[in-house]
Amino acid sequence: MSQFALLGSRRFAPFFWTQALGAFNDNAFRNAMVMLVAFQMSLDDRTVSLYTSLAPALFILPFFLFSATAGQLAEKYEKTRIIRFVKLFEIGAMLLAAVGFYTHHVSLLLVVLFLMGLHSTVFGPIKYAILPQALKPQELVGGNGLVEMGTQLAMLVGMIAGNALMLIHGAGPVAASALTILVALVGYAASRQIPSAAATAPELRFSWNPYTETAKVLKLTRADRAVFNAVLGISWFWFFGTVLISQLPNYTRLNLGGDGSVNTLVLTLFSIGTGVGSLLCERMSGRRVEVGLVPLGAFGLTVFGVDLYFAKSGLAAMHGLDWTAFLQMPGSWRIALDLTLVGMFAGFYVVPLFAFVQSRAPREQLSRIIAGNNILNALLICLASGFGLGLSALGLPPSQIFLITALLNVAVAVYIFTLVPEFIMRFITWVLVNTLYRVRVDGTQHIPEEGPALLVCNHVSFMDPLLLMANLRRPARFVMYYKIFNIPLLNFVFRTAKAIPIAGQKEDPEVLRKAFDDVDAALADGELVCIFPEGGLTKDGDIATFRPGVAHILERRPVPVVPMALRGLWGSVWSRRDSMLRRARLPRRFRARVEVVVGEPVAPAEARPSALEARVRELRGEMA
Repeated sequence: MSQFALLGSRRFAPFFWTQALGAFNDNAFRNAMVMLVAFQMSLDDRTVSLYTSLAPALFILPFFLFSATAGQLAEKYEKTRIIRFVKLFEIGAMLLAAVGFYTHHVSLLLVVLFLMGLHSTVFGPIKYAILPQALKPQELVGGNGLVEMGTQLAMLVGMIAGNALMLIHGAGPVAASALTILVALVGYAASRQIPSAAATAPELRFSWNPYTETAKVLKLTRADRAVFNAVLGISWFWFFGTVLISQLPNYTRLNLGGDGSVNTLVLTLFSIGTGVGSLLCERMSGRRVEVGLVPLGAFGLTVFGVDLYFAKSGLAAMHGLDWTAFLQMPGSWRIALDLTLVGMFAGFYVVPLFAFVQSRAPREQLSRIIAGNNILNALLICLASGFGLGLSALGLPPSQIFLITALLNVAVAVYIFTLVPEFIMRFITWVLVNTLYRVRVDGTQHIPEEGPALLVCNHVSFMDPLLLMANLRRPARFVMYYKIFNIPLLNFVFRTAKAIPIAGQKEDPEVLRKAFDDVDAALADGELVCIFPEGGLTKDGDIATFRPGVAHILERRPVPVVPMALRGLWGSVWSRRDSMLRRARLPRRFRARVEVVVGEPVAPAEARPSALEARVRELRGEMA
């Protein structure tokens, strides 16, 4: 089922439109206010600069003050009820904004801006914490992609609408007020259709102290190193995006020689690219939480950010170009492509990170962790604003600021990926598997979402652990022959994935003993463990007799056993199809079409080696 089918589901569609309409109103109001202050009130340049500089700070301030409180609310109370209160709050804020627009009362509009920041602060933890409750695990990446795409496009359309309506001669304030109030009302109506989302921590003791709760939320966010570094990655995305978007108006004017329509064009290209990248994440990840896309996204941000500098590093020779004249200039399509691809790789970067946090964080703590994420996001946004202002004050043009930010992205990516090598491990796995094979997966719903289980599978090629690693939604500890475990490069992947090397009794009894101890410890910790009971690669394509290792494991720790089968791997790259043909080594199939089939769990009392072998043979069958 395509991720777009979620837009027809009541589990997702009302929430999607509620959050998209909220993002639209945030940006429509902010841009309408800026247009009013900058172009219609006859204020001097110093006053305009003061108000336009104060506006972002007022919008961000509630994220620092109230994110921890918002996280507690989202954990302790039913989420849909809070969403409806937030949307009613938005209606009130837009009514107040209408008064400010009509009377040209800037101070009142700044108060409304603070209130809209508060609106976003309270909605933020719910926005991402509700998705794991509403969606199935295989829908999580697609749902996040749709939310990110909807948010980007809603923000873009909101910015354009706010600017355009406020410029209507004689009726701008009325038109902008009418639109924002209408959108708030429609958003509230959509929120009435969101299904109930139960409280995940109803026993939580609520505290109104923002300082102590902020410290607690940040401590909670740091508790899991992988989750915390994913949060740092998300915050860096906001830093990168803030620098880029804040510099685009000057880049458009100074480097491209464009007018406001060119600024709208470049914003549109970036937003569309981000939306496309967000949507592609589901297809590229096979509907799994695939953090292997994160290094790919980081790589693309740097490559096309650097190319944006080389595409147009100098000042424009002509000025005042509209968007059609700009597109006719030499090199304009390269710039347009760079901006689109920066957005697309930003989608590859941020969507898997959000899905990773949602899937890895404990459900009863997720809202507070998202609140901690929002606090760090706000901090990085403020730092990004200061970073851009500082480099501008030093006389650097926007193109050089883009270059510095793109290169800085390399250092940040290396830092994060060094701390969490799982990202690079998943990237290597994703590239290898998707380069060598075309994989179809069936039956992964039979793998328990939590708790221990033993996975058993036939063994066809040296790539079997990587192939399974790349296609199972839940991480598993693989038991593998120690010589395969020690293959250069792949050893990094296997060590990072906490694979368990094993040897035969005659080869190294100590390695064998430790392997069984490690398997038992992993199962005791509630992990998945995958073994290949044949004890080696098949030599003829058939399944060999299952050895008694499964029985030894279950004697020590009875857990459910999930049979799996690999189809189509025999004769592919790194299988042993030609091992019996010493005289003529036959070519192996590249980009082989293979399948991973997962069967229903077997109770430990019934999981005899012979019975499991028969079940795996049955699953292997013939390819669909």
